Amino acid sequence: MPESEVIVVIGAGVIGLSTALSIQQTLGSTQSVLLVARDFPSDTSVNYASPWAGAHYRPVPGSSPQMLREANQAQRTYNYLKQVAAAEPAAGITFVQGVEHLEAPPPEYLDSQSVRNAYSHLDEFRSLASEEIPVGMRWGAEYGTYVINPPVYCAYMLRKFILKGGSTKKYVLENINEAFTLAGNVKTVVNCSGTGFEDPKSFIIRGQTCLVRNPVSATITRQYADGTWSFCIPRPLDGGTIIGGTRQPHDWDPNPSPEIRARLLTNAAKWFPFTPDSGGQFDVIRDIVGRRPAREGGMRIEVEQAGPGKNIVHAYGAGGRGFELSRGVAEDVTALMCETGLLPAQVKAAL
Repeated sequence: MPESEVIVVIGAGVIGLSTALSIQQTLGSTQSVLLVARDFPSDTSVNYASPWAGAHYRPVPGSSPQMLREANQAQRTYNYLKQVAAAEPAAGITFVQGVEHLEAPPPEYLDSQSVRNAYSHLDEFRSLASEEIPVGMRWGAEYGTYVINPPVYCAYMLRKFILKGGSTKKYVLENINEAFTLAGNVKTVVNCSGTGFEDPKSFIIRGQTCLVRNPVSATITRQYADGTWSFCIPRPLDGGTIIGGTRQPHDWDPNPSPEIRARLLTNAAKWFPFTPDSGGQFDVIRDIVGRRPAREGGMRIEVEQAGPGKNIVHAYGAGGRGFELSRGVAEDVTALMCETGLLPAQVKAAL
Protein backbone atom coordinates (compact mmCIF):
# COMPACT_ATOMS: atom_id res chain seq x y z
CA MET A 1 0.00 0.00 0.00
CA PRO A 2 1.44 3.43 -0.97
CA GLU A 3 2.75 5.56 1.89
CA SER A 4 0.42 8.44 2.75
CA GLU A 5 1.65 11.79 1.43
CA VAL A 6 1.18 14.99 3.44
CA ILE A 7 0.81 18.31 1.62
CA VAL A 8 1.83 21.18 3.89
CA VAL A 9 0.09 24.54 3.42
CA ILE A 10 1.89 27.42 5.13
CA GLY A 11 -0.29 30.27 6.40
CA ALA A 12 -3.79 30.47 7.87
CA GLY A 13 -4.78 33.82 6.40
CA VAL A 14 -7.58 34.07 3.87
CA ILE A 15 -5.32 32.90 1.01
CA GLY A 16 -3.93 29.93 2.95
CA LEU A 17 -7.31 28.81 4.26
CA SER A 18 -8.96 29.17 0.84
CA THR A 19 -6.12 27.25 -0.81
CA ALA A 20 -6.16 24.46 1.76
CA LEU A 21 -9.92 24.00 1.23
CA SER A 22 -9.53 23.99 -2.55
CA ILE A 23 -6.72 21.42 -2.43
CA GLN A 24 -8.85 19.19 -0.21
CA GLN A 25 -11.43 18.93 -2.99
CA THR A 26 -9.04 17.07 -5.31
CA LEU A 27 -6.77 15.09 -2.98
CA GLY A 28 -5.65 11.68 -4.03
CA SER A 29 -6.71 8.71 -1.90
CA THR A 30 -3.30 8.61 -0.17
CA GLN A 31 -2.90 12.39 0.34
CA SER A 32 -3.79 14.67 3.24
CA VAL A 33 -3.29 18.34 4.09
CA LEU A 34 -1.49 19.84 7.10
CA LEU A 35 -2.03 23.57 7.67
CA VAL A 36 0.96 25.14 9.42
CA ALA A 37 0.86 28.73 10.65
CA ARG A 38 2.20 31.17 13.19
CA ASP A 39 -1.29 32.65 13.62
CA PHE A 40 -4.74 31.11 13.35
CA PRO A 41 -8.24 32.65 13.42
CA SER A 42 -8.81 34.23 16.88
CA ASP A 43 -5.16 35.39 17.00
CA THR A 44 -4.65 39.16 16.74
CA SER A 45 -1.03 39.74 15.72
CA VAL A 46 -0.45 42.91 13.69
CA ASN A 47 1.38 40.68 11.20
CA TYR A 48 -1.68 38.44 10.76
CA ALA A 49 -3.40 40.58 8.17
CA SER A 50 -6.68 38.77 7.50
CA PRO A 51 -8.63 39.58 10.72
CA TRP A 52 -7.91 43.30 10.24
CA ALA A 53 -9.30 43.52 6.71
CA GLY A 54 -12.38 45.55 5.72
CA ALA A 55 -13.36 43.42 3.81
CA HIS A 56 -15.36 44.02 0.64
CA TYR A 57 -15.09 43.79 -3.13
CA ARG A 58 -14.46 46.93 -5.14
CA PRO A 59 -13.29 46.29 -8.72
CA VAL A 60 -10.09 47.96 -9.91
CA PRO A 61 -10.05 48.69 -13.65
CA GLY A 62 -6.77 48.21 -15.48
CA SER A 63 -5.25 46.64 -18.59
CA SER A 64 -1.85 45.41 -17.39
CA PRO A 65 -1.31 41.64 -17.26
CA GLN A 66 -1.31 41.79 -13.46
CA MET A 67 -4.58 43.74 -13.33
CA LEU A 68 -6.26 41.43 -15.84
CA ARG A 69 -5.12 38.37 -13.90
CA GLU A 70 -6.43 39.85 -10.65
CA ALA A 71 -9.73 40.82 -12.31
CA ASN A 72 -10.23 37.21 -13.37
CA GLN A 73 -9.38 35.91 -9.90
CA ALA A 74 -11.67 38.48 -8.29
CA GLN A 75 -14.59 37.61 -10.56
CA ARG A 76 -14.31 33.92 -9.69
CA THR A 77 -14.10 34.82 -6.00
CA TYR A 78 -17.24 36.97 -6.34
CA ASN A 79 -19.18 34.09 -7.88
CA TYR A 80 -17.94 31.62 -5.27
CA LEU A 81 -18.78 33.87 -2.32
CA LYS A 82 -22.28 34.35 -3.72
CA GLN A 83 -22.74 30.59 -3.45
CA VAL A 84 -21.29 30.46 0.06
CA ALA A 85 -23.46 33.36 1.27
CA ALA A 86 -26.60 31.58 0.05
CA ALA A 87 -25.65 28.17 1.43
CA GLU A 88 -23.89 29.13 4.67
CA PRO A 89 -25.39 32.20 6.43
CA ALA A 90 -23.01 31.71 9.37
CA ALA A 91 -19.95 32.19 7.12
CA GLY A 92 -20.06 35.97 7.67
CA ILE A 93 -20.73 37.05 4.06
CA THR A 94 -23.55 39.41 3.04
CA PHE A 95 -24.34 40.90 -0.37
CA VAL A 96 -25.12 44.62 -0.26
CA GLN A 97 -25.14 47.64 -2.53
CA GLY A 98 -21.76 49.13 -3.40
CA VAL A 99 -21.51 52.86 -4.16
CA GLU A 100 -18.49 54.71 -5.57
CA HIS A 101 -17.93 58.43 -6.11
CA LEU A 102 -14.60 59.60 -7.55
CA GLU A 103 -13.46 63.20 -7.63
CA ALA A 104 -10.39 62.62 -9.83
CA PRO A 105 -10.91 59.27 -11.58
CA PRO A 106 -7.79 57.69 -13.14
CA PRO A 107 -7.91 57.35 -16.96
CA GLU A 108 -9.09 53.73 -16.85
CA TYR A 109 -12.32 54.81 -15.13
CA LEU A 110 -13.09 57.11 -18.06
CA ASP A 111 -12.61 54.32 -20.61
CA SER A 112 -15.93 52.55 -21.06
CA GLN A 113 -14.36 49.26 -22.16
CA SER A 114 -12.04 49.20 -19.15
CA VAL A 115 -14.99 49.83 -16.85
CA ARG A 116 -17.06 47.09 -18.50
CA ASN A 117 -14.18 44.64 -18.14
CA ALA A 118 -13.94 45.32 -14.42
CA TYR A 119 -17.59 45.83 -13.43
CA SER A 120 -19.93 44.09 -15.88
CA HIS A 121 -20.07 40.80 -13.96
CA LEU A 122 -21.45 42.55 -10.87
CA ASP A 123 -25.15 42.29 -10.12
CA GLU A 124 -27.16 45.42 -10.98
CA PHE A 125 -24.08 47.39 -12.07
CA ARG A 126 -24.73 50.81 -13.56
CA SER A 127 -22.70 53.94 -14.13
CA LEU A 128 -24.22 56.99 -12.49
CA ALA A 129 -25.26 60.04 -14.48
CA SER A 130 -23.71 63.36 -13.53
CA GLU A 131 -26.89 64.50 -11.78
CA GLU A 132 -26.80 61.37 -9.58
CA ILE A 133 -23.38 61.95 -8.05
CA PRO A 134 -22.40 64.52 -5.41
CA VAL A 135 -21.29 67.97 -6.50
CA GLY A 136 -17.58 67.99 -7.34
CA MET A 137 -17.42 64.29 -8.21
CA ARG A 138 -16.66 63.24 -11.81
CA TRP A 139 -17.46 59.51 -11.81
CA GLY A 140 -19.83 57.24 -9.95
CA ALA A 141 -21.25 53.73 -10.00
CA GLU A 142 -23.56 51.41 -8.11
CA TYR A 143 -23.53 47.62 -8.07
CA GLY A 144 -24.16 44.55 -5.95
CA THR A 145 -21.17 43.41 -3.95
CA TYR A 146 -20.27 41.48 -0.84
CA VAL A 147 -19.01 42.47 2.58
CA ILE A 148 -17.30 40.00 4.91
CA ASN A 149 -16.79 39.74 8.65
CA PRO A 150 -13.16 38.54 8.37
CA PRO A 151 -12.71 36.82 11.76
CA VAL A 152 -16.01 34.97 11.27
CA TYR A 153 -15.22 33.91 7.69
CA CYS A 154 -11.69 32.75 8.54
CA ALA A 155 -12.99 30.74 11.52
CA TYR A 156 -15.68 29.24 9.27
CA MET A 157 -13.06 28.12 6.74
CA LEU A 158 -10.83 26.64 9.44
CA ARG A 159 -13.75 24.65 10.89
CA LYS A 160 -14.65 23.38 7.43
CA PHE A 161 -11.04 22.39 6.73
CA ILE A 162 -10.79 20.39 9.96
CA LEU A 163 -14.20 18.73 9.48
CA LYS A 164 -13.06 17.59 6.04
CA GLY A 165 -10.09 15.81 7.59
CA GLY A 166 -7.45 18.54 7.58
CA SER A 167 -4.83 18.83 10.33
CA THR A 168 -3.27 21.95 11.85
CA LYS A 169 -0.01 22.80 13.55
CA LYS A 170 0.90 26.11 15.21
CA TYR A 171 4.54 26.66 14.36
CA VAL A 172 6.89 29.51 13.49
CA LEU A 173 8.95 28.60 10.43
CA GLU A 174 12.38 30.17 10.20
CA ASN A 175 13.06 28.66 6.79
CA ILE A 176 10.58 27.32 4.27
CA ASN A 177 12.49 24.02 4.02
CA GLU A 178 11.55 23.29 7.64
CA ALA A 179 8.04 22.60 6.38
CA PHE A 180 9.25 19.36 4.75
CA THR A 181 10.17 18.05 8.22
CA LEU A 182 6.88 18.73 10.01
CA ALA A 183 5.24 15.45 8.99
CA GLY A 184 6.20 12.18 7.40
CA ASN A 185 6.50 12.00 3.60
CA VAL A 186 6.03 15.69 2.77
CA LYS A 187 6.69 16.14 -0.94
CA THR A 188 4.79 19.39 -1.56
CA VAL A 189 4.77 22.62 0.43
CA VAL A 190 2.32 25.37 -0.53
CA ASN A 191 3.68 28.76 0.47
CA CYS A 192 0.76 31.03 1.43
CA SER A 193 2.89 32.84 4.00
CA GLY A 194 1.97 36.36 2.87
CA THR A 195 5.42 37.83 2.41
CA GLY A 196 7.17 34.68 1.26
CA PHE A 197 10.53 33.88 2.79
CA GLU A 198 13.13 36.59 2.18
CA ASP A 199 11.70 37.50 -1.22
CA PRO A 200 13.32 40.85 -2.14
CA LYS A 201 10.17 41.82 -4.05
CA SER A 202 7.98 41.48 -0.97
CA PHE A 203 7.04 44.41 1.25
CA ILE A 204 4.34 45.36 3.73
CA ILE A 205 1.65 48.00 3.39
CA ARG A 206 0.49 49.51 6.66
CA GLY A 207 -3.25 50.04 6.85
CA GLN A 208 -5.11 51.95 9.55
CA THR A 209 -8.89 51.95 9.83
CA CYS A 210 -11.45 52.61 12.55
CA LEU A 211 -14.18 50.26 13.72
CA VAL A 212 -17.38 52.09 14.72
CA ARG A 213 -20.84 51.04 15.94
CA ASN A 214 -22.73 53.23 13.45
CA PRO A 215 -24.82 51.04 11.14
CA VAL A 216 -24.85 51.36 7.35
CA SER A 217 -26.52 49.20 4.72
CA ALA A 218 -24.09 49.73 1.82
CA THR A 219 -20.36 49.89 1.23
CA ILE A 220 -19.53 53.43 0.15
CA THR A 221 -16.24 54.59 -1.36
CA ARG A 222 -15.06 58.15 -2.02
CA GLN A 223 -11.90 59.18 -3.85
CA TYR A 224 -10.60 62.74 -3.54
CA ALA A 225 -8.55 64.91 -5.89
CA ASP A 226 -5.42 64.47 -3.75
CA GLY A 227 -5.54 60.71 -4.41
CA THR A 228 -6.76 59.70 -0.94
CA TRP A 229 -9.67 57.33 -0.42
CA SER A 230 -12.42 57.29 2.18
CA PHE A 231 -14.78 54.36 2.66
CA CYS A 232 -17.17 52.55 4.94
CA ILE A 233 -17.72 48.79 5.05
CA PRO A 234 -20.42 47.18 7.18
CA ARG A 235 -19.32 43.93 8.81
CA PRO A 236 -22.04 41.24 8.78
CA LEU A 237 -23.38 39.53 11.92
CA ASP A 238 -23.28 42.70 14.03
CA GLY A 239 -19.56 43.25 13.47
CA GLY A 240 -19.78 47.05 13.32
CA THR A 241 -18.65 49.27 10.44
CA ILE A 242 -15.13 49.84 9.18
CA ILE A 243 -14.17 53.44 8.37
CA GLY A 244 -11.01 53.70 6.31
CA GLY A 245 -8.42 53.89 5.33
CA THR A 246 -4.71 54.30 4.70
CA ARG A 247 -2.18 52.65 2.39
CA GLN A 248 1.37 53.20 3.68
CA PRO A 249 4.02 51.05 1.96
CA HIS A 250 7.09 50.08 4.02
CA ASP A 251 5.63 51.68 7.20
CA TRP A 252 6.24 49.33 10.15
CA ASP A 253 4.64 51.46 12.88
CA PRO A 254 2.22 49.15 14.78
CA ASN A 255 0.66 51.98 16.79
CA PRO A 256 -2.62 53.63 15.76
CA SER A 257 -2.15 57.29 14.92
CA PRO A 258 -4.69 59.65 16.59
CA GLU A 259 -4.11 62.10 13.75
CA ILE A 260 -4.96 59.48 11.13
CA ARG A 261 -8.05 58.44 13.07
CA ALA A 262 -9.23 62.06 13.17
CA ARG A 263 -8.65 62.45 9.42
CA LEU A 264 -10.45 59.22 8.56
CA LEU A 265 -13.50 60.13 10.65
CA THR A 266 -13.57 63.74 9.45
CA ASN A 267 -13.49 62.70 5.79
CA ALA A 268 -16.14 60.02 6.26
CA ALA A 269 -18.42 62.34 8.22
CA LYS A 270 -18.82 64.46 5.07
CA TRP A 271 -20.86 61.73 3.35
CA PHE A 272 -21.70 58.99 5.87
CA PRO A 273 -25.47 58.32 6.19
CA PHE A 274 -25.76 58.89 9.93
CA THR A 275 -28.94 57.81 11.71
CA PRO A 276 -30.90 60.61 13.40
CA ASP A 277 -29.97 59.43 16.90
CA SER A 278 -26.22 59.58 16.18
CA GLY A 279 -26.01 63.35 16.26
CA GLY A 280 -23.75 63.16 13.22
CA GLN A 281 -20.98 61.55 15.26
CA PHE A 282 -19.15 58.24 15.03
CA ASP A 283 -19.31 55.85 17.99
CA VAL A 284 -15.78 54.43 17.94
CA ILE A 285 -15.08 50.88 19.11
CA ARG A 286 -11.37 50.71 18.32
CA ASP A 287 -8.57 51.65 15.96
CA ILE A 288 -7.21 48.92 13.69
CA VAL A 289 -3.66 48.63 12.33
CA GLY A 290 -2.60 45.76 10.08
CA ARG A 291 0.25 44.93 7.73
CA ARG A 292 -0.82 43.82 4.28
CA PRO A 293 1.76 41.52 2.65
CA ALA A 294 2.37 42.84 -0.86
CA ARG A 295 4.78 42.06 -3.68
CA GLU A 296 6.17 44.03 -6.61
CA GLY A 297 4.50 42.79 -9.78
CA GLY A 298 1.65 41.14 -7.91
CA MET A 299 1.23 37.71 -6.42
CA ARG A 300 3.76 34.97 -7.00
CA ILE A 301 1.98 31.81 -8.16
CA GLU A 302 4.43 29.22 -9.44
CA VAL A 303 6.06 25.86 -8.67
CA GLU A 304 9.69 25.72 -7.55
CA GLN A 305 11.71 22.52 -7.20
CA ALA A 306 13.24 22.30 -3.74
CA GLY A 307 15.22 19.11 -4.29
CA PRO A 308 14.69 15.58 -5.58
CA GLY A 309 10.98 14.79 -5.30
CA LYS A 310 10.25 18.01 -3.39
CA ASN A 311 8.28 21.00 -4.66
CA ILE A 312 7.25 24.38 -3.28
CA VAL A 313 4.11 25.96 -4.70
CA HIS A 314 4.20 29.71 -4.09
CA ALA A 315 1.03 31.75 -3.56
CA TYR A 316 1.75 34.98 -1.69
CA GLY A 317 1.84 38.75 -2.01
CA ALA A 318 -1.82 39.74 -2.46
CA GLY A 319 -1.41 43.14 -0.79
CA GLY A 320 -4.75 44.63 0.19
CA ARG A 321 -6.75 42.30 -2.07
CA GLY A 322 -6.49 39.02 -0.19
CA PHE A 323 -10.22 38.53 0.36
CA GLU A 324 -11.07 39.79 -3.13
CA LEU A 325 -8.72 37.35 -4.86
CA SER A 326 -8.82 34.47 -2.39
CA ARG A 327 -10.93 31.85 -4.15
CA GLY A 328 -9.54 32.66 -7.59
CA VAL A 329 -5.99 32.27 -6.28
CA ALA A 330 -6.90 29.02 -4.53
CA GLU A 331 -8.35 27.61 -7.75
CA ASP A 332 -5.27 28.70 -9.73
CA VAL A 333 -2.94 27.04 -7.21
CA THR A 334 -4.97 23.82 -7.28
CA ALA A 335 -5.06 23.80 -11.08
CA LEU A 336 -1.29 24.36 -11.20
CA MET A 337 -0.74 21.45 -8.82
CA CYS A 338 -2.94 19.25 -11.01
CA GLU A 339 -1.07 20.29 -14.16
CA THR A 340 2.30 19.48 -12.60
CA GLY A 341 1.20 16.12 -11.17
CA LEU A 342 1.21 17.17 -7.53
CA LEU A 343 -2.53 16.47 -7.33
CA PRO A 344 -4.82 14.21 -9.37
CA ALA A 345 -5.75 15.75 -12.69
CA GLN A 346 -9.50 16.14 -12.16
CA VAL A 347 -10.62 19.04 -9.95
CA LYS A 348 -14.01 18.54 -8.36
CA ALA A 349 -16.38 21.49 -8.32
CA ALA A 350 -17.78 22.00 -4.82
CA LEU A 351 -18.26 24.63 -2.16
